[in-house]
Amino acid sequence: MWYSFINRLRASFGLADVLDIIVVAFLVYEAIILVRKTRTAQLAKGIIALLVVWAVSSVAHLRTLQFILDNLMSWGLIALVIVFQPELRRALEQVGNTNIFSAGFLRPKARGETLREAWRKAALAVCDAAERFSETRTGALIVFEKRSNLSEIIKTGTILDAEVTQEMLGTIFYVGTPLHDGAAVLRDGRIEAAGCVLPLSDNLEMGKDMGTRHRAALGMSENSDAVVVVVSEETGIISLAKNGVLIRRLDRQNLFSLLEGDVVPPAEEEKKQPFWRKKHG
Repeated sequence: MWYSFINRLRASFGLADVLDIIVVAFLVYEAIILVRKTRTAQLAKGIIALLVVWAVSSVAHLRTLQFILDNLMSWGLIALVIVFQPELRRALEQVGNTNIFSAGFLRPKARGETLREAWRKAALAVCDAAERFSETRTGALIVFEKRSNLSEIIKTGTILDAEVTQEMLGTIFYVGTPLHDGAAVLRDGRIEAAGCVLPLSDNLEMGKDMGTRHRAALGMSENSDAVVVVVSEETGIISLAKNGVLIRRLDRQNLFSLLEGDVVPPAEEEKKQPFWRKKHG
C-alpha cells in the first residue's frame, strides 16, 4: 500500500516541482524573517486577520461585509506600499546584500554556554552595575530583549556584541562617553548595542521626578515585551519597566528576583530546547 502510494507521488512530482516548492518555501521563510526584524509584526498580524475575515465572509456569503472588504482590498496594495515603504526599501537592500549560503538555517548554532546561563550571568552583572550606579548617581538605561525583535531599536545605536560585565556597563554609562545618554540593548545574554534611542511614553501620570530615561524605559515596555532597567541620575533610584508598568525603588536583591523571573529562561523551558544544555551546579 505505502509502496504504491510513494510510487504515485514520485510519478506526480518531478524535479521542477520539487525545486518550485523549495524556492517558494525559502522565499516565505525569508519574508517571515524580514517581518520579524521590523516593528511591523503586529500590523502584519492585523492584515492576516483581515484576510481571514474576508475569506469567511466569502464562504458564508455575507454580502455587505464582503462588499466592504472587496473595496478595501482593491486599495490595500497601494496602502501597504505606502505604509511599509521604509521597510520595503530596507528589505530590498538587504536581499541585494544577502548571501544565500549565509542564511541562518544553514549555519550551525555554536554556543560556549547555555542561553539560560548567559542570561543569568547578564542579570547578575546588571544588578551589580545598577547597585554601583545608584551609589554614584550615574544614569543608566538597559533593555533586555525577549520575544519582540528590537532590531530597529538596535540600528539606532552602536553595535558592540560584548559580554555583559559590570565593568563594560560602567564604561558605557560613564558620564562623558559618547554612548552614556542612550540605552544598552541586551540580546541572548550579550550587549548587542549601546547608545540606542528608545520610544518615549505618552503616559501623563508619570511623576515630575522622573525624566527622559524613565519615559523611554516605560515607552519601550509599552511598545514591546522587553524588560528595561533604569537608574535615575538625579536620585539614584533603581526602577524596572515591563508591560507598561514602572516598578520603582528596587534594591539589588529585588531587582535580581524580577530579572530572574522575567528574563532568565526557566529550567522546564530549557529542557524543551535541544540546543540548550542542562545547567551544572
